Amino acid sequence: MSPLGEMTLARLREFYREPAAVFWTFGFPALLALALGVAFREGATRPAAVVVTPGPRQAERVDVLSRDPRFAVSAAGEGEAAAAFREGRAVLEVGGGEAIRFRYDPIHPDAEVARMRAEAAIQQAAGRADPLAVETDPVTARGARYIEFLVPGLIGMNIMSSSMWGIGWVMVEARKRKLLKRLVATPMRRGDYFLSFVIARLVFLATEVAVIVLFGRLVFDVEVQGSLPALALVSLAGAMAFAGLGLVTASRTSSTETVSGLMNLAMLPMFVLSGVFFSTVHFPDWMQPVIHVLPLTVLNDALRAIVNQGAGPIEVAAPFLALAAWTVATFAVALRVFKWT
Repeated sequence: MSPLGEMTLARLREFYREPAAVFWTFGFPALLALALGVAFREGATRPAAVVVTPGPRQAERVDVLSRDPRFAVSAAGEGEAAAAFREGRAVLEVGGGEAIRFRYDPIHPDAEVARMRAEAAIQQAAGRADPLAVETDPVTARGARYIEFLVPGLIGMNIMSSSMWGIGWVMVEARKRKLLKRLVATPMRRGDYFLSFVIARLVFLATEVAVIVLFGRLVFDVEVQGSLPALALVSLAGAMAFAGLGLVTASRTSSTETVSGLMNLAMLPMFVLSGVFFSTVHFPDWMQPVIHVLPLTVLNDALRAIVNQGAGPIEVAAPFLALAAWTVATFAVALRVFKWT
């Protein structure tokens, strides 16, 4: 076989003979999706915990609020209510006196909604009539659930992690064990060594993306709304961009400890900033231009457009080109500074 074929087979065998690598690439993202999907699915329907403090109207308000299944209501003394509120066991404290007194943390995501619902229930029970009729039409739209937000983020996170660790760590290990120096002495072209990593990444990429997509479809009914070819192209562009970044971190490093630090330095900010587990809109406006240049942000936004919004190849052409630019830039830098010894 050619040197390229032999090196590619070596990459594949190195991976599949390492059970820990197989688990972190395929098993961990599925377990993470299962845990977060179940947790947030239950949290979306859990009643808001409300405590009613002593007063002449305590029993009345407990009765009124208990009729609404969206509340978990209990009567409590002042000290007990304060402790429940302080410890997070209750999101809303309702006074039992003549005036309606609410105590809550406005920063808590459920507290303000609970306060408005509790106030409306108490006022209506006291005889308030709404001047206008209200009609509600609940709609459950595809892409609105947290798990549908999470699955594309996990795909992007997994592509980044496996691409960088699968290239950076292996190259530094080979340099540390003097294998690179021996390979240079063989008839193998140096380009074949780098290309073997790229081909192996393509094989792993198809499997790892398919595992997460199928898991989300079978367990949580997360359906890809857009084009599967677009999903494949964007995933490929993301894998190549992060492969180049992994190559840069490993280009001159001889210590696995050093390359671990460099890769974590590159990846951890993107884990936090790039919208893996929550939306990037939570960050200040002045940070947004920087966040949206990061390759993981570009990849995650494109994946969500395909999975949840039905985007096709044309709609994701811009992020594809952005990831291609990252690929060209990182490979150019890495090939210029790469050290074989």
